[in-house]
Amino acid sequence: MGIVAQLITSFIAAAGFGILFNAPRRSLIQCGFVGMAGWILYFILVQNGMDSVPATVFGAMLVAVFSHIFARVYKTPIIIFTVSGIIPLVPGGMAYEAMRSFVVNDYFNAVQYSAKVMLLAGGIAIGLMFSEVANQIIRKVTLRVKKVS
Repeated sequence: MGIVAQLITSFIAAAGFGILFNAPRRSLIQCGFVGMAGWILYFILVQNGMDSVPATVFGAMLVAVFSHIFARVYKTPIIIFTVSGIIPLVPGGMAYEAMRSFVVNDYFNAVQYSAKVMLLAGGIAIGLMFSEVANQIIRKVTLRVKKVS
């Protein structure tokens, strides 16, 4: 699948989930852009040989950064952009395969899929957390610099 198809489908997935999540209509384009940016970073990193777990961490970090920016610019709660934007990175298909493997008693593959799902979900959480920590540090440093000036 080409990169243009990846861009389009990830945008539609994130914006579509924004609709399901009842995001404000005026922010659906931004929700789609956030999800598209996170997914395309993930996709490019995996295509260039990076493992999917660190690629997911970097994709989630990018989602969080854009979510912070859009939340400030459009005066909208950050959760609107973060939840919609993270959807393309969620390993739903792999979680399905894990459950399917358990049901058909293929425990070897089930455990492998489950471990990968847990690593990817943890990568999403870590990426969002790292970005939030970096944002807080930048804010505190900026406030200190303003107080000194």
